[in-house]
Amino acid sequence: SQVFDIIRGLKPSGRGELEITDVNNAYIAQGTMSYEILDGWWTDAGTFESLHRASNLVATGGANHLDGESPAMLLEAAAG
Repeated sequence: SQVFDIIRGLKPSGRGELEITDVNNAYIAQGTMSYEILDGWWTDAGTFESLHRASNLVATGGANHLDGESPAMLLEAAAG
């Protein structure tokens, strides 16, 4: 797959990790980057704390189902 060809050519960042932004930049440089705007919401889940918040948000409001409430409102309700 093309993405793995790109990944094989990457060098680790200063953090010692391969970065998704480098993959995105490669697609942009090739002129093959595309995107879609999706309905619903997104929240970070890259740390234990943010994963816990995301889990509470899904437990309170359901995945991509907010009933007119913002994710922040649901997080406040979940925090009690």
